[in-house]
Amino acid sequence: MNAIPSVDLQDFVSDDPQRKQKFITEIGNAFEQIGFVALSGHFLSDALVDDLYKEVKNFFDLPQETKDKYEIEGIGGQRGYTSFGKEHAKGRKEGDLKEFWHFGQYVVDNPKLEAEYPDNIIVTELEKFNTVGKETFKMLEKTAKYVLRALALHLDLDEYYFDEFILNGNSILRPIHYPPITTEPKNAVRAAAHGDINLITLLMGAHGRGLQVKNHEGEWIDAIAKPDQLMINVGDMLSRHTNNKLKSTIHQVVNPPKELWGTSRYSIPFFMHPISEMPLNCLENCVDDENPKQFEDITAGEFLHQRLIELGLIKE
Repeated sequence: MNAIPSVDLQDFVSDDPQRKQKFITEIGNAFEQIGFVALSGHFLSDALVDDLYKEVKNFFDLPQETKDKYEIEGIGGQRGYTSFGKEHAKGRKEGDLKEFWHFGQYVVDNPKLEAEYPDNIIVTELEKFNTVGKETFKMLEKTAKYVLRALALHLDLDEYYFDEFILNGNSILRPIHYPPITTEPKNAVRAAAHGDINLITLLMGAHGRGLQVKNHEGEWIDAIAKPDQLMINVGDMLSRHTNNKLKSTIHQVVNPPKELWGTSRYSIPFFMHPISEMPLNCLENCVDDENPKQFEDITAGEFLHQRLIELGLIKE
């Protein structure tokens, strides 16, 4: 496969059974074959997207000392600001050429999880940044819920199988700023080759060249979405849960050609995480004689902890 398939979520939420099945088949096949789709028909309005980009740029344009006060020690970067070059891909020493912010879950009716998750960090200089971030989080979470319902049906599960695990899940909205490149990077790219940790990722801002996906032949292909589309990919948790039936595909963000070094790039992924207790044990209907069980039993919380250590975000 040498291109990212496009799907329309409005097919799934329509009252037409044929359109609904069309979406299930298309996204299921795409996630089995390459692990990525470009999705239109989501729940983000154009106005919300415009507001979000404006507020994200406003934040990253703040003086460095202002941003630095929002970098909170001891929480593994789960909320607030992470400064330039702090995060690296699994197996690499070089920090990625990016700075980013984390909005986390807005817990509803669950004091235990409210205590477990770090609080969201409020940027006092930019009141709208906080409200627009929360609204975007909610709309992307809603979009992800319907995508997972389609995948549940593709996997011959109950349509609402994932709902209980993603309610109040440990999801993250991450606005990323890739600043202009001023000197030749030493072995560093904007985001080194990696697979995502979570169930699925919904990415805003894959509208220009930069994001690349490795297909099953080992070739890097450009993943470019239309302005009204989200790029959605399978994460390692979902791949593991489906015994690698749905593919978590390696991807990267490469540095631009030298003539574009002076430009910033913004992208905004939403990482859909379940609650920590979700078992990621291989689903029984994804295991057979031809596809024996590939992974040990583990919970989502245990798996996340392992990966944050590998990424250098928390210490053992």
